[in-house]
Amino acid sequence: MNKKVNTLLFILGATVFNVIVAVAGFIVLLMIYGKFIHPKIPESAYSWSVSLILIASIAISILVYRAVLKYLLKKIDIEKYFDPLFVKNNLRR
Repeated sequence: MNKKVNTLLFILGATVFNVIVAVAGFIVLLMIYGKFIHPKIPESAYSWSVSLILIASIAISILVYRAVLKYLLKKIDIEKYFDPLFVKNNLRR
């Protein structure tokens, strides 16, 4: 495989990983909410709490994604396996 295919596969894999972590975080936080918090608050606060759980799961997925990406960047030589996404054009007139 060439560098462009590696880059594309990495981006697709990272996106799928990020979505899976966000969904898993949402499910775990929703289960914690249902078990411990839901019986203690009024029904009118349910929509706000689900919104906050969604935002928290997105934040958790971003933090996990960044930590895993930092770890991978230490282990993998990026320039050897991946093509740059943005190329600077140095055309001067």
